[in-house]
Amino acid sequence: MGERKIGLVATIAIAVVVLVSVSIALLVFDARTTGADALRTGGLAAGSVVALYALWLNDRRRRTEEKRQELETQRQELDRERYALEQQRQALEDRRTAQDHVRAADERFARAVELLGNEADQVRVGALHALAGLARNNPDYAQTVLDVLCSYLRRPFDHPKWTGDPVPGKIPEELQRERTVRQTASKLVVSLLPTTDEVDPPRYDLDIAAASMDRFDLSGRVVGRLDAQACRFRHRTNLEGAVFHGKVDLHDATFLHPLQAGKAVFHDRLILTCAKSRAPVGFELAEFHAEVNLQEARFAEHVSFEQAAFFAPCDLRRARFDHGVDLRAKPPIPGVALHNTEVNAAVDNALPEGWELEPLAAPNRARISHQQEEAHA
Repeated sequence: MGERKIGLVATIAIAVVVLVSVSIALLVFDARTTGADALRTGGLAAGSVVALYALWLNDRRRRTEEKRQELETQRQELDRERYALEQQRQALEDRRTAQDHVRAADERFARAVELLGNEADQVRVGALHALAGLARNNPDYAQTVLDVLCSYLRRPFDHPKWTGDPVPGKIPEELQRERTVRQTASKLVVSLLPTTDEVDPPRYDLDIAAASMDRFDLSGRVVGRLDAQACRFRHRTNLEGAVFHGKVDLHDATFLHPLQAGKAVFHDRLILTCAKSRAPVGFELAEFHAEVNLQEARFAEHVSFEQAAFFAPCDLRRARFDHGVDLRAKPPIPGVALHNTEVNAAVDNALPEGWELEPLAAPNRARISHQQEEAHA
């Protein structure tokens, strides 16, 4: 500020000197110049000095502004670089945290799996809950945890009550405790499956082939594929309202108690070949969007497909219904195969219009036939 004042004072002084000098010079050296003309010319010269000073100030101000803008640009660039470095540091920190989380989850998973082999049943139950908790907190582990739980259920389990015959004597305590652990595993499997109320739920596969299942309840759940070949089901097996997006394979499965699958939806094949049921089976209002195969299945109690919807062929060849069947599904039923499909003629059998029972040589035995099947034959 002081430098600017000195410059202004010096400029004014120079302007005054120029004014006086020019005016005197004109009066001395030019006789034709009047005093007014000399003063006017001196004033113009003095004004030029002031104008030059103003131009110099403006140029200085411009250069100062340019430097300021340059410094501001450099500051902003440094801020951007600092922000980018901070982002990289945060990304590295997040990656390290994620790796620590994954490592902790892996260690937790490995430890829980190891504890499944513990002799104490309460330790095995705790390990099962630990695995289920891991799957809930880490969805990426869900299918792996389900595979482990199903693998546990597939372990050999020769409990007397799964034979379907009267149990002689007292059941060993060890078998009872193992049954409790298996029931826990089965419930946890179901709890990890999404419900039909969820929007675009994930589809998890279940493999319980040759397992012994107790009170298996998938009602209202969404499942990918269900592999349950040669599986034994005790107490009620509930598939009410379940949605299966993958194949449901129940080949050679045994149902010691009722199977309820009303309003269930099967988007892929349902395989019940050589299956055996000692209790009622219900598929009322179910939907079958792919082939249904009941070849050589055996049903000791009543079976119902009342108001079920078939959108693909149904194979009932050599199936036996020993206590009646209700096949009054929503018409039409495309491509039904009925070769040697036997029923007990002594009980009520509800058949679609145009279907009939043909008596066989054995007492109270008949086979189902209809015109489409005869034409096909």
